[in-house]
Amino acid sequence: MNRKEFRDLASPEDAREAIESLSLEAGIERVSLEDARGRVLVARLDAELDVPGFDRASLDGYALRARDTFGADEADPARLEVVGAVHAGEEPAVSLEDGQVVEISTGAVMPDGADAMVPVERTDRVDGSSNDRASEGPANTDAGGETEGADSGGDDVLIRTSVAPGDNVMFAGADVAAGERALGPGTRITPRDIGLLSALGIDEVPVRANPRVGIVSTGDELVRPGEGVHSERGEIYDVNSYTIAAGVEDAGGEAVLYPHAGDDQDEMERVLRTAADECDLVVSSGSTSASAVDVIYRVIEEQGELLLHGVSIKPGKPMLIGRLDDSAYVGLPGYPVSAMMIFRTFVAPAIRRAAGIPEPTSATVTGRLARQERYEEGRHRLMPVGVVTSGPSERARNGGGESADAEGSDEILVYPVDKGSGATTSLAHADGVVEVGPETDYLEEGEPVTVSLFSPDVRPPTLFGVGEDDPTFSRVLDRLENPRYLSVGTRPGLRRLREGVPDVAVAAGPLSRDLDAVELGHWEREWGLIVRTGNPEAIEGVSELVDRDLRFVNRTTDAGLRSSLDAAVDTLAADRGSTRHEIADSIDGFDLGLRAHESPARKVIAGDADAGLGLGETADRLELGFVPLGEQTVRVLANPDRTDKTGVRELEERLEDVSTGGK
Repeated sequence: MNRKEFRDLASPEDAREAIESLSLEAGIERVSLEDARGRVLVARLDAELDVPGFDRASLDGYALRARDTFGADEADPARLEVVGAVHAGEEPAVSLEDGQVVEISTGAVMPDGADAMVPVERTDRVDGSSNDRASEGPANTDAGGETEGADSGGDDVLIRTSVAPGDNVMFAGADVAAGERALGPGTRITPRDIGLLSALGIDEVPVRANPRVGIVSTGDELVRPGEGVHSERGEIYDVNSYTIAAGVEDAGGEAVLYPHAGDDQDEMERVLRTAADECDLVVSSGSTSASAVDVIYRVIEEQGELLLHGVSIKPGKPMLIGRLDDSAYVGLPGYPVSAMMIFRTFVAPAIRRAAGIPEPTSATVTGRLARQERYEEGRHRLMPVGVVTSGPSERARNGGGESADAEGSDEILVYPVDKGSGATTSLAHADGVVEVGPETDYLEEGEPVTVSLFSPDVRPPTLFGVGEDDPTFSRVLDRLENPRYLSVGTRPGLRRLREGVPDVAVAAGPLSRDLDAVELGHWEREWGLIVRTGNPEAIEGVSELVDRDLRFVNRTTDAGLRSSLDAAVDTLAADRGSTRHEIADSIDGFDLGLRAHESPARKVIAGDADAGLGLGETADRLELGFVPLGEQTVRVLANPDRTDKTGVRELEERLEDVSTGGK
């Protein structure tokens, strides 16, 4: 099979035009009021009745003729005869004449002859045979909003205020009049619109049909979450299907997941054709690059129309755009970061247009780049970044009229979080994107950049930390609001702290040099060798790894645990009159360093190793054996310029519990 080469890459503008040329509209459908929220109307809806359909009282009180109250006040009330009562939901049985009132409940129909009402608080009920005010004072209302004595006849009421015609009355059609325009085409229906439609008696509305988007992930290595994954065969969980489906729903489409298509062209064609028959748009991920086994572009070329293959953008160069039967087609790269960046930039806007949903309100922030960034590939770049606020400004710290806690006085720092297109956490730990033009190959530290946030709801973390992965610190983070922590290891964490990017760094083991940092707290953790339950190999220490044929799994040199092990190896070398290099070479697997603190233990569980470097707490949690080699100090170090930051102060308070034995 010949390898397809990328020659002339299309520009991002060409890719947008190609997608805009595709028809994604799904037509019109009628939906019930229960399913109407968020949908987009395709036709104007006019009121077919008045709302309300009758003149109704706005308050509890008395309906009357306004002219009977003219001149009335507290000192000289008008005395009128009570001739009945009207409650909400019933038809009035009386008509008013001069000098008469009807007791009325909120929302009740105004009786004939009445043109206003007086609230009960401005009245006094009196006996009809008396010329004096009743001693009981104003009439009271019960828990249901109805007035006491509503059906008692023979009473008068003293009106202690004057009203004008129409006072305290909502006339028929005052809310919506029959024939009035209620909602127009293009309206995205909200809960308050549903309230209006309900008031008009409308139970079904014509809306744009949400475009159906078929999602096909390709690759023999993919496994659905929830199923068993065999890492030894290179299997990985399918990330793209679920993240793309969520993006489709968020953009207003209807996501339809299809079975994985393997790397066989016939199988791929069958799945894609099924999706094309049932959907308005088919989105695949994977099998779009120039690799000899990536054949999806051949399916589109042979069975449909390929409009574009390859875009001058990073990440996402191997993007496909075309048609398959009567359906639009977009092929995304297989790596999760590439797939989601391309989906967000090109595909989501097309789905929103087809669904009639406007682009979300753009949210951007401007900040300084935390470190220099080089890029020399000559392509438009979509760079995932995180944002972090610095400590309060100098003006705030010096009492310049701003609160020292005011986040608004903080400076925003922007740092790249791209771990590569295959790392799913690049987007999980990012707040937005910085776009870099193809002509730019160098961004200077401190250079102003504009971040397009993933949503207007994005807020910088209250605390940004980096460094060692430690179970105790993870529990501390659980007690903070909106922290962000990147487990990069002790050495990279300290390096980033020196660069001034994070608020804090967590370091384990001995520190090789003095740091310009403030220690917020520390604790001890037990480290050693994690072995199988019961320690069947009877491993006693590092010397066993040197002298016996045992398989060992180490941590990377960035990890704090590695520094303690290296010190133990140095001690053993000195005791034996040997060199550190000779001792390390004698340990099978010493150079195999894994990044995550539990990974060596997982290798022991899988039977791939006899021992792994780890923590006693990890061994206990996984019910494994443990050979202790010592204790290691874990320190939380703060950027000295951020000690006044609210999140840092809260962290310091939580760390006090750790130092006193709390969890």
